[in-house]
Amino acid sequence: MRILFAGTPGVAVPSLRALVDAGFDVAAVLTRVDAPVGRRKVLTPSPVAAVAEELGLPVLKANRFTPELITQLGALGLDAAAIVAYGGIVPPAGLAAPRHGWINLHFSVLPAWRGAAPVQHAVLAGDDVTGASTFLLEEGLDTGPVFGVMTETLDPGATSGEVLDRLSHSGAVLLVQTLSGLEAGRVTATPQTGEASLAPKLTIDDARIDWSQPAVAVRRRINAVTPEPGAWSTLDGQRVKLGPVTPPGGDERLADGGRPTVPPGRIDVVGRQVLVGTGTHALVLGDLQPAGKKMMRALDWARGAATRGELVFE
Repeated sequence: MRILFAGTPGVAVPSLRALVDAGFDVAAVLTRVDAPVGRRKVLTPSPVAAVAEELGLPVLKANRFTPELITQLGALGLDAAAIVAYGGIVPPAGLAAPRHGWINLHFSVLPAWRGAAPVQHAVLAGDDVTGASTFLLEEGLDTGPVFGVMTETLDPGATSGEVLDRLSHSGAVLLVQTLSGLEAGRVTATPQTGEASLAPKLTIDDARIDWSQPAVAVRRRINAVTPEPGAWSTLDGQRVKLGPVTPPGGDERLADGGRPTVPPGRIDVVGRQVLVGTGTHALVLGDLQPAGKKMMRALDWARGAATRGELVFE
């Protein structure tokens, strides 16, 4: 099967490698244009572009579908296009280019969490199960009929980055299976059923922590926005970036009544644990990054900051 692969970030790389390893004829790789990275804003190829060049595959770079790009795709004689987190909208003329259409790997169990940030919203909502779906791309937002689904249990302590990394590999297997089945005529798409939910991109404002919320909600939000856009709070008017938090003692089974109570946002050092209060019980800070400094262990930071008196996240 002669295919196009469209993708941009690192989570799309396992799918590209899996399709090449499975023997698909990857006619070209479509990715977004080089973007500025780091403080010096150095123009850098996307992770998918870097791997495609490593594999010796032709690379097309575009942030939108121009008439010229659509003409290029039409000339490739594509049987299908596989798309994983490309980051752009495929217009009707582009959708019609491959004979079997565009097969999208989406990191949710559709119709749950249609949109740009499905894993983040699953973690934020405290879902018990997550997964990935392959579906036929159409004009609607992740509304197309589904070819295949895989699921896994969602660890309540996992960050979005950790979950997405796992799904990028298991989802790659699902994508290969879908395209192989499509090539052999064994796979058909079925319409989505059930209640749909939306997963818009989370902003930096969404990543600010409200310590008056229950501990479970605080922990879910921190995990949901880790690593991007990154959880934060303010201390003495300055922004502090926050890593994941854990229950005191690290024991998920402890009842709330057995956990220490600290006023919301207040930071206390108890033994070798740095506690921060929430609307219910305290949580343990892991790593944090004060303004102008590198990420560090919360205990090391708290020992130095204790001379400032009472510490309270705002």
